[in-house]
Amino acid sequence: MPSAKSLQAASCADDYDPNSLPVEKARQLIRQFLVPLTGTERVSLRAALGRVLGEDVISPLAVPAHDNSAMDGYAVRHADLKPEEETQLRVVGTAFAGAPFRGTVGPGQCVRIMTGAIIPVGADTVVMQEQVQCDGETARIGPGNYKAGQNVRRAGEDLKPGQVVLARGKQLRPAELGLLASLGIGEVVVFRRLRVAFFSTGDELVSIGMPLGEGQIYDSNRYTLYGMLARLGCEVIDMGVVRDDPAALEQAFREAAAMADVVITSGGVSVGEADFTKDLLDKLGEVVFWKIAMKPGRPLAYGKVGGAHFFGLPGNPVSVMVTFYEFVRDALLVLMGRSDLGPLPTFKVRCVTALKKAPGRTEFQRGILTQEPSGEWVVRVTGEQGSGILRSMAEANCFIVLPQDQGPVPAGSLVEVQLMEGLV
Repeated sequence: MPSAKSLQAASCADDYDPNSLPVEKARQLIRQFLVPLTGTERVSLRAALGRVLGEDVISPLAVPAHDNSAMDGYAVRHADLKPEEETQLRVVGTAFAGAPFRGTVGPGQCVRIMTGAIIPVGADTVVMQEQVQCDGETARIGPGNYKAGQNVRRAGEDLKPGQVVLARGKQLRPAELGLLASLGIGEVVVFRRLRVAFFSTGDELVSIGMPLGEGQIYDSNRYTLYGMLARLGCEVIDMGVVRDDPAALEQAFREAAAMADVVITSGGVSVGEADFTKDLLDKLGEVVFWKIAMKPGRPLAYGKVGGAHFFGLPGNPVSVMVTFYEFVRDALLVLMGRSDLGPLPTFKVRCVTALKKAPGRTEFQRGILTQEPSGEWVVRVTGEQGSGILRSMAEANCFIVLPQDQGPVPAGSLVEVQLMEGLV
């Protein structure tokens, strides 16, 4: 966690401005304060999906365990094959996957073999069945440039005993589960789940199921936050709505920090009479920064409260999701122990709509990426880009990322597109 000394050092940096921090600088500051979890637990293979390995997995055996055939055909001795004329061999048996041929292939002999079957003793090459004509017990192999060892999968060519199969910090996807199962491994050590507590702030917020009073709105932020946190595999602690009251907020912060690794709030970080968050953080912890040169999402706080990391997200629904994707997501993955991290994928495509943009802030406009009949991928904005238009996030499958010094973008221009997690 950031200490008072480290925070002071960050705030004294030459290019550090807590009131207008560039996006990349904010990411760098957050990253330097992140220390991954150390707690682990052992879980069954099926329960490990989406979890992060807490230790290296070492292969207990060779994969494949034996030399075996890569296709249906005939196991032969390469020395018997005649490149310039037909080769005739006597078929002395059949090898199946799980039922190997028990004899030995001698000179002038071959064995019918199925994909995955163990290469018989004496044979060293497999000729695919399409190149062989079989007449009773005689196999006729046409002339050709056959290579010794062709169509043979060697023992241990995938994994060798003692080899690191999966490294600590690797997230377990379906492919990894299958790989571990192929080694007979039924349990793995994973990092414990990251505990994240979150709550919304604001007297205007009403929970679902309650009637709306004048000037009140339903709290949507807790549901988007829940969805994003749950999809990352966090242990989610929803603390509800906390009113704009210093005593209630202080109690909520203390309780959240006592039970969680990370505390996330929405609302209460902009400048206003009812925004007590910053004052409370000065009392209960430390603040690294509280404003970002970005749109939407300028009011964003990062620091600590008690022993927990703290992210104070804006109150506007779109701003909550954008700041989560751009800052919180990566930080949580680092804390979860992920070692295979990279930014959300980006690439350039043609934008078919003109974009409004003034220099001075990095913008994350909501976009819809589609493929034209010609095969070209293009992007267009979802429409109005106001930070309160949550529908724009529901329609979007990407962000159009416009750099800080970018001005208006004419239709037809190439723009940087960032895929949202879950698109592919």
